[in-house]
Amino acid sequence: MNVKVIRKNFQFLPDSSRVVARFFNTGDERTQLLIGRIMNMSDELAHKTLENVLRDFAGRHNNISQIFLRHFSNIQGLLEAIELDPKEISDKRKMLIGSYLTMEYSLESAAFFNPSIVPDFNQDQLNEGELRVIISFRATGEGHLSSIVFRRGIIDANNDLRLTKVRSHITPARISKKKSYDKGRFVKKMQEMNIPQKYSDAIMEHLPQKFEYHILKNAVDTLLKDTSISMDKRTALEEMTWLVDSYYDVEFSIDSDISERVLLPISESESRGIEDARFVNFTEDDGTKKIYAVYTAYNGHTIIPKLLSTEDFYTFRIMPMHGNGAQNKNITLFPRKIKGKYAMLSRIDGYNNYLMYSDRKTLWQNPQKIQEPEYPWEFTQIGNCGPPIYTEDGWLIITHGVGPMRRYSLGAALFDLEDPSKLIGRLKQPLLSPLEEEREGYVPNVVYSCGALVHHNNLILPYAVSDYASSYAVVDLGELLYTLKNDQ
Repeated sequence: MNVKVIRKNFQFLPDSSRVVARFFNTGDERTQLLIGRIMNMSDELAHKTLENVLRDFAGRHNNISQIFLRHFSNIQGLLEAIELDPKEISDKRKMLIGSYLTMEYSLESAAFFNPSIVPDFNQDQLNEGELRVIISFRATGEGHLSSIVFRRGIIDANNDLRLTKVRSHITPARISKKKSYDKGRFVKKMQEMNIPQKYSDAIMEHLPQKFEYHILKNAVDTLLKDTSISMDKRTALEEMTWLVDSYYDVEFSIDSDISERVLLPISESESRGIEDARFVNFTEDDGTKKIYAVYTAYNGHTIIPKLLSTEDFYTFRIMPMHGNGAQNKNITLFPRKIKGKYAMLSRIDGYNNYLMYSDRKTLWQNPQKIQEPEYPWEFTQIGNCGPPIYTEDGWLIITHGVGPMRRYSLGAALFDLEDPSKLIGRLKQPLLSPLEEEREGYVPNVVYSCGALVHHNNLILPYAVSDYASSYAVVDLGELLYTLKNDQ
């Protein structure tokens, strides 16, 4: 039995004009030579060059001069190495140096995909039947580098979506690193990342049970300066640094629009991208609401699943997850506790769906397989497409399946509310497969989602179109649940 799906004539398209001013580092040697050339400029030439830069770029960014000064501050250690006192450099020349250490990066130039949707915290000043929502996307630009971007919109009683105006500027965030760490948890995470103990013990055995960020960072950096160490040891030490840099907070200005806020790769553990965030509106035990999301941090050869949390979409806390269940991609949190424990879905082996429970949101052990490929359209792999959705009939899970020619389709399954390891029913046929006009894109033959919601007894399902753009579809929830319960 096929379930009727209404595709909305609505597209979220990548916009290459949305650029962010990022720190640009060409290496210590080249930067030293660059600084020397700038310091040898006459005051007149330096000021004229800076004026030209400000004229050309000030309208494209908020407070571009402050961005230049911040990027200049990133090379304090290098200035010390060449015995140059920052106090003796004028602010204008600092800005000029900072401009050479800055590049524009187009966030969405390649793709705008893998959406996730949650209700906004603020539901004021709406007409009857309307719901204000926040939609997140994986935005990909040059070098396949991914970030998380946001849009705000309103879904009306007819399930039509209208977006609020998308701002052209990107607002830089203030980043603060975690300052202290628990030695035991840190050692366990290194073991999960397969960092050889023979390399980590030399540092960890000298640290107290609670150690400060800078102590470990300095110890690792000191060893990395030794050019004679083996490549294996260097990689292990670098991964220790990536891990310690994985904990941080992000804060945006209170006067920024949500479309201006971008979660960029910050730590080394995510230097090659932030991928496929699955946002969920979580209800705490006391009834309060909080937004969580699990995303994949990638540095080019190592994957770390990370958890972010926010109560307002202005401030975000970022933490890596631990445990033998916090592996691979495709991890998502249930929207409430089950029998007093947090619950999570995962795909730790790459092709089956798993369920985990925990007393802590960042520690996940002993995953239990609850679903494996069964039908030809999902024989290659099956996984979740976002957080489970609570219904009175059970937990509704939108799945993805990969079939012949690496074609991605969306499916659905229903699991017991009290025991989500018990399957009530699943669709035999895909709920959503790429139409002919949806097959072309960054990655052909793919429809994919990172989260849906229910509005007026309809499933609002945003989805990516061949990893290039995004759209959304509407499914009658009653029809979907009836099919899941009866077409077995």
